[in-house]
Amino acid sequence: MTTANKVTIGRIILVPFFAVQLVYYFRTGDEMHRYFAIAAFLVATISDGIDGWLARHRNQGTKLGSYLDPLADKLLLITGLVLLSIQFEENQFRQRIPLWLTGMVLGRDMIVVTGSTLVYLTMGSLEVRPHILSKTSSVLQMVCIGWVLLKLPAQGTFWLAVGASVTTAITGLMYVRDGIRQFSEHPMAHPEREDES
Repeated sequence: MTTANKVTIGRIILVPFFAVQLVYYFRTGDEMHRYFAIAAFLVATISDGIDGWLARHRNQGTKLGSYLDPLADKLLLITGLVLLSIQFEENQFRQRIPLWLTGMVLGRDMIVVTGSTLVYLTMGSLEVRPHILSKTSSVLQMVCIGWVLLKLPAQGTFWLAVGASVTTAITGLMYVRDGIRQFSEHPMAHPEREDES
């Protein structure tokens, strides 16, 4: 259990705290809960860079970390996107994250996870090559969540959501293409040839 993995696990633990503070803020309107949610989101976001730095520069990269790190990112992003796009009865935010962004992210992730599972079950292996555009998409989603949490102008939310949606869609297509390529190169994807008599 390296320090990088401990930091990543800490990020995962922060997600339910972040979610609970947001829900309490929606129900009570108490700004203290929003401040706690912002603090949890900032700590989780900053620690994402810390565990990545530790893994790269302190030789703490592990197989476990390669699974936990994207899981921590996805839990934080999906929690923030879903909660901040729902219209609660007492929603204290001036604007919400557009539902089409949340739907785009959830749809892309469901397709990628389903496709990856099928490729792995069929072939017994899966090659995942992260794209720089995928990280860009995650950063835009994080900035969009932070923008709404801080109650910044709605116009900024719209354009951040557009950028996040476009990059999410493109990366989804890239991952699907990679999955199809891997499957098509595997012998199981080709019909068996009968021996010539």
